[in-house]
Amino acid sequence: MKVDTAYPKIEKLKSKKRITQLFVEGKTLTVFPIKLIYLNTENQEGLIQAGVTVPKKNFKSAVKRNHIKRLLRESYRLNKASVFNNTEGNFAFLFLYLGKETLPFELVERKMKQLLNKFNSTEGSIG
Repeated sequence: MKVDTAYPKIEKLKSKKRITQLFVEGKTLTVFPIKLIYLNTENQEGLIQAGVTVPKKNFKSAVKRNHIKRLLRESYRLNKASVFNNTEGNFAFLFLYLGKETLPFELVERKMKQLLNKFNSTEGSIG
């Protein structure tokens, strides 16, 4: 099954309750500078909701934080098909940016691919 590379509203993680649940019960994977917190959820069939966050502690400027968030969302959007095609079940993802400086998109995308492949090898057969 081919998944398009859109990132529609239904796939965005916005629920404050779900985000809190992620931090409390979620499992983590890290490929520096991106950390993935994920949780198997009971939402719609085959749906993976994702959100991104960049700590204000490391990036005081909102412009820089927003730029990094755009990079994370875009790299996830382009590479999410690998997760959708190799996993069963519903997940909530939260991507945290751990780095102290902005990286170029190519590097962020490469790290995102590594992180998603690591997720597939760890959780790929859950259903």
